[in-house]
Amino acid sequence: MKENNGPILELRGVSKYYGSTSALHDINLQVENGEFLTLLGPSGCGKTTILRIFSGFETPTKGEVLLNGKVINDIVPEKRKLNTVFQNYALFPHMSVHDNVAFGLRMQKRPADEIKTRVQEALRMVHLENYAQRMPGQLSGGQQQRVAIARAVVNNPMVLLLDEPFSALDFKLRKQMQFEIKHLQRQLGITFIFVTHDQEEAFAMSDRVVVMNEGYIEQIGSPQEIYEEPENLFVARFVGEINILEGVILEVQENNAYLADVGGVTFPLRTRRNFAVDEKVLVLLRPEDLKIYHPHDEDLEGPHLYGRINESVYKGATVDLTITLDNGQRIQAAEFFNEDDADINYNIGERVAVSWVAGWEVVLDNAGE
Repeated sequence: MKENNGPILELRGVSKYYGSTSALHDINLQVENGEFLTLLGPSGCGKTTILRIFSGFETPTKGEVLLNGKVINDIVPEKRKLNTVFQNYALFPHMSVHDNVAFGLRMQKRPADEIKTRVQEALRMVHLENYAQRMPGQLSGGQQQRVAIARAVVNNPMVLLLDEPFSALDFKLRKQMQFEIKHLQRQLGITFIFVTHDQEEAFAMSDRVVVMNEGYIEQIGSPQEIYEEPENLFVARFVGEINILEGVILEVQENNAYLADVGGVTFPLRTRRNFAVDEKVLVLLRPEDLKIYHPHDEDLEGPHLYGRINESVYKGATVDLTITLDNGQRIQAAEFFNEDDADINYNIGERVAVSWVAGWEVVLDNAGE
């Protein structure tokens, strides 16, 4: 297939309906060659539907699917140079590992010597070269998953599609497989599109993340952008703990700087969004963005809110705190320790002051947008 200088995969105005139910709404998405892109969102958000439309197992109700600049809506799955690793691996239980991996090449009627060489290379890539004659039932879940990956990459696809392939694995094995998949993607240099509902998994593996909700794309960006600069309240809540404080703009300053009333205290805010005086806003802060002080600390300066500690959980590098502010709102804070802080303890019921550095917050309008 002729190469082009644009995205390797693209959706243009794609919608998908199942009867009167809309699964995707006018989706526009470009996937760059060689990137690791993750579709992230809750169950039913449309991420697997996008994967199936890319692979050809579903046809869009409207819109175009492009591979290397060519519309492929009418191209059958086996002709698309895309391979899918399914959630249940879909291995043939009556075939050996070798024969499972060789199946696609045999269907293409490749020469026997070529099949043998390519299968050996694929199994070596996933560290299963010594398991070629075993049956799937003799393998662990992680090994079966690697066989499924070997079967996909042996066909030299332009893009590898992975539909929640770690869902059946335990926590430790999931972490191991995340590392191995990312290493494999770098080794192969091909495009991976990964589907998951686990934000930690998405952040650990991806170059870019597409956050989806109810058939819409809410935000596309790097893991850092998604976490630190969420576009709306849904993204902010979905990708981690978030504190949401209500505020009112008091003064508009230069360079998108503001003064705002937050909990009855005037705080400076910095944001790329535009607001007007008296506009109601939401001030979003991650637990690690908050600075916690004892009320009489010498370091305490600038505006702050007061509250009491309800819960303190020691986690080694951090202490996670639940604090009830004087207005009754509960917030979460994560205090990081260095060597000088080693003896610091937070006691239940202790009164504390809470603040943050201007610019660490995300400010949205009162609708969370």
